[in-house]
Amino acid sequence: MAPHDDDPVWLDRMYNNRARVPGHPAYFARWAHDSAQVRAAAPPGVIDRRYGDGVNETLDIFPAASAFSAPVLVFVHGGYWRSLDKSDHSFVAPAFTAQGVCVVVPNYALCPGTAAQPVTIPDIALQMVKALAWTWHHVAEHGGDPRRITVAGHSAGGHLAAMLLACDWKALGLPAQLVRNALSVSGLYDLQPLMRTPSLQEALRLTPQDARRASPALWPAPKQGQLYSVVGGDESEEFLRHNALIRKAWGARTVPVCEELPGLNHFSVLDALADPSHALHGSALSLLQDRR
Repeated sequence: MAPHDDDPVWLDRMYNNRARVPGHPAYFARWAHDSAQVRAAAPPGVIDRRYGDGVNETLDIFPAASAFSAPVLVFVHGGYWRSLDKSDHSFVAPAFTAQGVCVVVPNYALCPGTAAQPVTIPDIALQMVKALAWTWHHVAEHGGDPRRITVAGHSAGGHLAAMLLACDWKALGLPAQLVRNALSVSGLYDLQPLMRTPSLQEALRLTPQDARRASPALWPAPKQGQLYSVVGGDESEEFLRHNALIRKAWGARTVPVCEELPGLNHFSVLDALADPSHALHGSALSLLQDRR
């Protein structure tokens, strides 16, 4: 348990990223504007492909600029499992497609859903399993190599990326190392404190059982693949703690990169991923190029 873990005021100060970064609306507006331009330039047939019949079970594919059998980056957006959309995050793709990477951006249902169709974090995790299975089956149609899939995610998406690395794909009749590696940017790995965080309680409705079973730090380390875990150096004490926690839980062999990136907050750290000149972008490329 983290210090002050029973203090709701402290928890909100640690986990309410929008309150911590008053300029966050400018990030969202720019991401949406840039993403709309990327989507408008996309070739036919790659936007809003269905990977299932459920709520928000669609994804976008951005083929590599000039490569066949390209490594595949599946990027999972954040928003605390309760907000934002894949269409706000297409801006991540161009820096990678220009480097010969095929980028897939899936959507998912948002918590809490409706009375008729409630949505929990474990439900979202299962949706991402479906999205990755669809990608493995179909990405070759778009020039991607299904044997070279890396998952990256931001915030809630970082949490989901870690879960997907640890998924038992073989039990689903798929290759054991369907996800070769993962990159978690400002991810969360133990969801139990979120049960007591006032700004999140109404939407997430986490039960103790769901919080435990959806916490990667409480799982055994994945048998294959590596996780790079990074966080903005200006983020809260709790986000810094989570970043260190996953290496402590899974070990340095599975989490060889565990870094705090100076001068970056919870939102500017995502800009760094999409910036070809930033070391974080380079780290993502190194995972994508891993042929082990």
